[in-house]
Amino acid sequence: MADSEQIIGRGWSFPPSFDRGRGEVAMTTGIDDIHASLQIIFSTSLGERLMQPIFGCSLQSMVQEPMNSGNLGYIKYLIETAILYHEPRIDAEEVGVSFNAEQGVLDIAISYLVRGSNSRFNFVYPFYINEGEA
Repeated sequence: MADSEQIIGRGWSFPPSFDRGRGEVAMTTGIDDIHASLQIIFSTSLGERLMQPIFGCSLQSMVQEPMNSGNLGYIKYLIETAILYHEPRIDAEEVGVSFNAEQGVLDIAISYLVRGSNSRFNFVYPFYINEGEA
């Protein structure tokens, strides 16, 4: 077992995929597992999971809101709180939120420290304000 797998762990890939030949679920390990976890947290609305109603980040509730400094600050707060409560393997050192009005994209950049290994990594999550565009 690799050092990163012992510290970080492993989990299902996101989105889930399966290998019919081997009859197994595709797994992710290390930093890829943390990135998959962050993607799940940011794409889940509060109340969406019936058995865990406080899981998620509720970025979708901000789609129709004006992207002014107050709302960008609130989005940053939502992200920091979601990481604090739902991703115990990392400490978010810096969360940056910027809005590209032309493309309708909210870029979320996170610098974080993996607990137990003191390794620093970055994660960028593009959140599309204009639905249906990628």
